[in-house]
Amino acid sequence: QVQLVESGGGLVQAGGSLDLSCAASVNTFSHYVTGWFRQAPGKEREFVAAIGWSAGGTNLADSVKGRFTISRDNAKNTVTLEMNSLKPEDTAVYYCAARRGTEIVRLVAGYNFWGQGTQVTVSS
Repeated sequence: QVQLVESGGGLVQAGGSLDLSCAASVNTFSHYVTGWFRQAPGKEREFVAAIGWSAGGTNLADSVKGRFTISRDNAKNTVTLEMNSLKPEDTAVYYCAARRGTEIVRLVAGYNFWGQGTQVTVSS
């Protein structure tokens, strides 16, 4: 069982930046594909970004390309989502998720473990 804990959410003005961190409870976290998803009120949970075992394998949603970066520190069992040029439409609860295997997927159902979520609010 993998426990994931997100941190770093908060309130920021449009154009600002926030870094979200996902910490895992296992030392083998480097062997899990890790993703970030978000869910706005009244909307379905959507894919934001994911990173594979190696730092070179990443995948980002078109809506965040050029603004968000995902990275991992396997020594610290953490994955970070750096969010820049934030927009009001980025407002949502952001969830960290992990899946066994090597393939990066964008489907919610493809992930085995989830964190509790952290709120990001971008004011206009």
